[in-house]
Amino acid sequence: MENNSFDIQEELKKLPGKPGVYIMHDEMDAIIYVGKAISLKNRVRQYFQSSRNKGVKIEQMVTHIRRFEYIVTDSELEALVLECNLIKEHHPKYNTMLMDDKTYPYIKVSTNEAFPRVMLARKIQKDKAKYFGPYTSAGAVRDTIELLHKLYHIRSCNRNLPRDIGKERPCLNYHIKQCDAPCQGYISQEDYGQAVTEVIRFLNGNFDGIQKELEQKMQEASEALEFEKAIEYRELLNSVKKISQKQKITDSRGEDRDILAAATAEEDAVVQVFFIRGGRLIGRDHFYLRIVKGEAVGNILDSFIKQYYAGTPFIPGELMVQEELEDTELIEEWLSAKRGGKVNVHVPKKGTKEKLMELAENNAKLVLMKDKERLKREEGRTIGAVKEIEKLLDLHDIYRMEAYDISNTNGFESVGSMVVYDRGKPKRNDYRKFKIKGIKGADDYGSMREVLTRRFTHGLREREESKELGGFTVFPDLILMDGGKGQVNVALEVLDSMNLNIPVCGMVKDDRHRTRGLYYQNQEIEIDRSSEAFRLVTRIQDEAHRFAIEYHKRLRGKGQVHSILDDIAGIGDTRRKALMRKFSGLEEIRAATVEELEAIPSMNEKAAQSVYNFFHP
Repeated sequence: MENNSFDIQEELKKLPGKPGVYIMHDEMDAIIYVGKAISLKNRVRQYFQSSRNKGVKIEQMVTHIRRFEYIVTDSELEALVLECNLIKEHHPKYNTMLMDDKTYPYIKVSTNEAFPRVMLARKIQKDKAKYFGPYTSAGAVRDTIELLHKLYHIRSCNRNLPRDIGKERPCLNYHIKQCDAPCQGYISQEDYGQAVTEVIRFLNGNFDGIQKELEQKMQEASEALEFEKAIEYRELLNSVKKISQKQKITDSRGEDRDILAAATAEEDAVVQVFFIRGGRLIGRDHFYLRIVKGEAVGNILDSFIKQYYAGTPFIPGELMVQEELEDTELIEEWLSAKRGGKVNVHVPKKGTKEKLMELAENNAKLVLMKDKERLKREEGRTIGAVKEIEKLLDLHDIYRMEAYDISNTNGFESVGSMVVYDRGKPKRNDYRKFKIKGIKGADDYGSMREVLTRRFTHGLREREESKELGGFTVFPDLILMDGGKGQVNVALEVLDSMNLNIPVCGMVKDDRHRTRGLYYQNQEIEIDRSSEAFRLVTRIQDEAHRFAIEYHKRLRGKGQVHSILDDIAGIGDTRRKALMRKFSGLEEIRAATVEELEAIPSMNEKAAQSVYNFFHP
């Protein structure tokens, strides 16, 4: 839903003048545009300057922007690749540049061969070779491959070695001293392998020595008045500098991992989580925490991991953390059991992974600096509100709350809704809806008894069948009923029959159908209307009601379609179901042509004409 607390003009002032990716959200918080920038401050501001000629599409997009976020990168190259990844993941409405991986070249070292080659590749294959990249400049990649041939004398031919050793004469590269001719056996496999190792070290980022060597050769050639050679070394040096902008956004091994880094200030902390799926950084999230002043980062991440991954449905095979955890082995064992496969937790020490960890840490610091006040307000609306409810009810450790409501029209198509709030935020993936089966007429108490019985019976059965927590197996710390004493007693009866001990609280409304207070342990508790607790209870009550009404309307609409279609000659059960699968309601059926109706499975020309004539007498 729309984020009313996000002040675009204020947030524009906080933008850093650094490269990165910006993400635009609409009033429903959907991602509608992803872009990259050399300077986030300059680029994002342009969208909100009325004097600029943006074009029709961008002007239309700007009217829908309700908030934006950004991820800072170390270079424009990284921003470009991250932009591509995010566009592929989220398919934003206003993005048209949906690039394919072939846009970016890789450098491939064919370590699956006895005498490996270095070549340009357009996509990664599962062939046990090593891939480096992707890079944005194919020219720089070719120059770098050429440089590697010159420096390390790596072969470029397609001969099958060692099978074809000595079968043909050495090629031109041997004569111009760019290859040591392994095709003739002039270099052993061990010595050639050492050269390949140096190539891999270079492509992993150890190119300081090469740069110094090229700079020295360029200087020597210049002093010797060999200007053509000096220019050649200068061009190769420039290519090395381009390729040395190693981007950290894509991992050639295509693995799933989460990267976690924290930033702290006094009693506040932010944990930044980067999500890498299939080797691509597809998104991130950050979480605000209240900590003890001076608490170690390792302890913060340890606590965060235990809380966060207890409720998340997907566990990657690797967690990279900023500092060593106190319970690393225990956490690995727990996550591995939850995932059903090995999970490794470790601190990256060098190379690309370390650079990516630095990127996550820098973004955590930026979020903490920029969003500290906003995050505190958000915490007040969610976790702070839950703490207030705990105090009102004299309870502790409320994390998950489930709220229930019943909806019907004079007993027709009764339905139940279950909405879930986790730490004060809606957890929509856990919402559930129930079509009442065993109750006839407008019996809200009986309907609620059926809903709760089905919900907890299902949960207990799943707990017996599976060791994993998820879905119905996760029980609430507090149940909220849409009503007072009667609804609360129904819930307590159901829980007592199943030997479950879960606190139940009623959400009481006044004569104007507005939230008034809470009913708990046979007494009504007033709530300060200006408190965050009151606002949260109101949101939960409205959400449970909305979810139930939405489901009821859908069923009622299907019922109306069902009854009307029964009156059409030639439309039996099979054709009626086909029409209901194809069209969402009567208006769509009414607007359909004979040809469209005839195209539906099980319909023929006569039946299609009968439906059309029924709606167009």
